[in-house]
Amino acid sequence: MKFLIINTDYPDFLEWFYSRNPGLEKQPYDEQMRARNESLFGVADFYSDNLRKLGHEAWDVHANNGFLQAAWAREHGAMAKDNALTRLRLRECLKKLRRTAARTPLRLLKPFFRPVLQSLDSQQNWFYEILAAQIKYYRPDVLLNQVMNGISVSFLKEVKQYTRFLVGQHAATKLPESEDWGCYDLVVSSFPPTIDWFRQRGINCALNRLAFEPRILSYLKDSHQKDIPISFIGSFHAVHKSRVEWLEKIAARFSELKLWGPSVDQLKNSPALQKHYSGQAWGLEMYRILQGSRITLNHHGDVPPYANNCRLYEATGVGTLLITDWKPNLHEMYEPGKEVIAYRTPEECTDLIRHYLENDRERQEVSRAGQEKTLRDHTYFQRMQELAEIIQKQL
Repeated sequence: MKFLIINTDYPDFLEWFYSRNPGLEKQPYDEQMRARNESLFGVADFYSDNLRKLGHEAWDVHANNGFLQAAWAREHGAMAKDNALTRLRLRECLKKLRRTAARTPLRLLKPFFRPVLQSLDSQQNWFYEILAAQIKYYRPDVLLNQVMNGISVSFLKEVKQYTRFLVGQHAATKLPESEDWGCYDLVVSSFPPTIDWFRQRGINCALNRLAFEPRILSYLKDSHQKDIPISFIGSFHAVHKSRVEWLEKIAARFSELKLWGPSVDQLKNSPALQKHYSGQAWGLEMYRILQGSRITLNHHGDVPPYANNCRLYEATGVGTLLITDWKPNLHEMYEPGKEVIAYRTPEECTDLIRHYLENDRERQEVSRAGQEKTLRDHTYFQRMQELAEIIQKQL
């Protein structure tokens, strides 16, 4: 089968990525895509690479990466109409200028960039024109949209004629009730309530859990040195209010706690946690922090009631002890107390942190068992096997 996988990236990541790779925006499409994959952020090329290992053809699209999409359009003669490509290049250049200005006295002009960028974003002809051109060019058997809340249903209805099977993937955030999700032939999700939600609306939906990519380990040093006593990596949005409250209680007991997230601005209402903020951690840097932690913490935020986030697999995959919030389905992925450690209250969490900081042998035993479980049962190769089998049955 031929797969085309649509994804998008966080704007904060894109700004960080191109600022860390000056001049990359001028490089050919393949070079930009190679660098994007090697960043290891998100699912990188974990879907497409493993689908190819299974004998399928697969390509990735990062639909909101302006520089990457402009390079594809230029190299494939898919020039957007109404000067949309020109606006795209102007938009990305202004974003780069804004990043540069933020490090100089010109940062005082930063607010003036915002309305110009918003004006360019409101005319996003380039986004759908280039994406449509890619779908028509590849004509995949399976169009897998991993951004169901970011790609319009009306657009997908228009381009569905260029694919045999339209698949959506969505985790836990709420989707608009008013949308006609029936355009999808199949939806896959790692979150049981999402599966129930789609099935109640008569839409075919199946379980496909998150995973870990073992190839990541080849990018990391084979080191047993653990320089970070306690780490937490994650976001602090409105849906994470309980996460912030929980971390404040942990921080009050452990001064050695270190936090990483997209922006310290997300912690503006928590001065106590700002003191523990250590910066951004994307992709490979995130994995290095996880590997270098004696303990890493996990909290699912205000999205009950199931265990379902990437940190479960990322932390255990690199061989670090994960202390995570107890959920009724956690045992379906990992055995609490043997492969991961689970807490039910902040107080229990602090007791567990203290115990495993003081007992290295026990910590190492659980870490080792968790990594063995992940590498045995929770890899992207296995997930792509499952996904391909689900789709083949439908076709």
